[in-house]
Amino acid sequence: MTASLLRPAAAEFLRIAGAVSDLAAPTPCAEYDVRALLNHLLYWGPRLVAAGRREDPPSPGGGEAEAALVTGDWRADLEKQTETLVEVFGTPAAWTGTTALGSAPMPSATVGAMVLDEFVLHGWDLARASGQQCAYAPEAATAVYEFAVAMGDQARSMGVYGPVVAVAADASPLERALGAAGRDPAWSCPQVG
Repeated sequence: MTASLLRPAAAEFLRIAGAVSDLAAPTPCAEYDVRALLNHLLYWGPRLVAAGRREDPPSPGGGEAEAALVTGDWRADLEKQTETLVEVFGTPAAWTGTTALGSAPMPSATVGAMVLDEFVLHGWDLARASGQQCAYAPEAATAVYEFAVAMGDQARSMGVYGPVVAVAADASPLERALGAAGRDPAWSCPQVG
């Protein structure tokens, strides 16, 4: 996986997020509606940035569920955060060595892969929830698929991914990534058909 995949994936993610209008719409992540998913992204983004910079994470100030970050100009906040993530993880050096996400030490490349994972998987979640199409590069989708396969058991044990969803043998790289991360590529929002 390379840092070069981040910028185009981030641009597509921001295009999708910028067109979201119904914050109450359900998403493929059963525990999140659109507002809660955006809140999740705005909550974890600063923690990913801190890990990329090898700094202490922001003070918890309550957990994700208690945070109310989708207020005011949340689109501008999400855009700024996304650009910071791309800046931090956009160099090969950010993917070397080790860092910590909170108190858990891990390879920096794992955190970089998590950032790409967030852009692609949650971008798709937002696209599906709002009736949009998404166009991630096949290389980015393949990298997310490889990460989902490598980290799948651990992610499922932590409730981050759902059970693997079988996809067709000729599935696209994005469909394969979605299935490996526990998403049904055929999911559609009941509110948008």
